[in-house]
Amino acid sequence: MNSLVLIGMPAAGKSTVGVILAKVLGKQFVDSDLVIQQKDGRLLSQIIAQEGVEGFIKIENDINSDLTADNSIIATGGSVVYGKEAMERLKSLGTVVYIKLSYETLSKRLHNIRQRGVVLKEGQDLKMLYEERCPLYEKYADITVEAESADIEELVSRIVNLYQNRELVM
Repeated sequence: MNSLVLIGMPAAGKSTVGVILAKVLGKQFVDSDLVIQQKDGRLLSQIIAQEGVEGFIKIENDINSDLTADNSIIATGGSVVYGKEAMERLKSLGTVVYIKLSYETLSKRLHNIRQRGVVLKEGQDLKMLYEERCPLYEKYADITVEAESADIEELVSRIVNLYQNRELVM
């Protein structure tokens, strides 16, 4: 129960912030997207192309629901919240932190959404994806961090403060 699990939309900064958090807090860093690629043997974009969105979500859920990570910062893929078993497992590993950004900021950051391996259903655009996922992020989050006007250092500082204050309360 001593890990930090980062959730949020693609381009919210989960991996970037995760690496720095691991250094600051003296924890290991785990990128669940890289774990999926390593265990499956394909790039995320290849899995999505070959298995479809639902197939990818199943693979992602299966791999994340078996994830083992102690004293770690875990950066997840944006679609991890579609997997109930994966989210139950991640919540059992530690504190879930939702890095929250506005739709406007995300749309500026995400230029080539498909190349990034973003899970989009047929006919779905970024706005629809955002509206579908935000309630799920909020549902699973133990802590929500407003990332809108923060640079990386400020975001790391906010997460550390919220996490350490939460630890004191528990």
